Amino acid sequence: MSAKTKIVVLRMKELIYTGIFVGLALLLVVIFLAMFHGGKKDTPTAAEASAYIPGVYTASLALGSQNLDVEVIVDAARITDIRLVNLDDTIATMYPLMEPTLESLSSQILENQSTENISYAENTKYTAYILLKAVQAALNKAAPQ
Repeated sequence: MSAKTKIVVLRMKELIYTGIFVGLALLLVVIFLAMFHGGKKDTPTAAEASAYIPGVYTASLALGSQNLDVEVIVDAARITDIRLVNLDDTIATMYPLMEPTLESLSSQILENQSTENISYAENTKYTAYILLKAVQAALNKAAPQ
């Protein structure tokens, strides 16, 4: 082995300038990565943000010679209310299970925000079926295209 020792003299001014330039280069790399990084966006797109077009939507049911409307009120993200409209005394008398069945269904739909996996009593299965179909028809009208 040779014992030639090399002495390198660095001036403090050169070290400071080199450190500043390295720091600026690292800062630029971080800024470029932050600007052009294709990561997940924090703000949802318009289609993701709104599950429904806000408004009041109705679906009609023909019960004998009478018509009954199921009204569904939605905002951009959720179902807010479901109710029967144009319910006169004749329909309420002829179909006494209509109102209590809709109250049971609407509480489940508002909790789940869906018409899927809804339970109902065996003695109201046909009433629940037509009411669920009407609610789903109204929700289909509320869905964005």
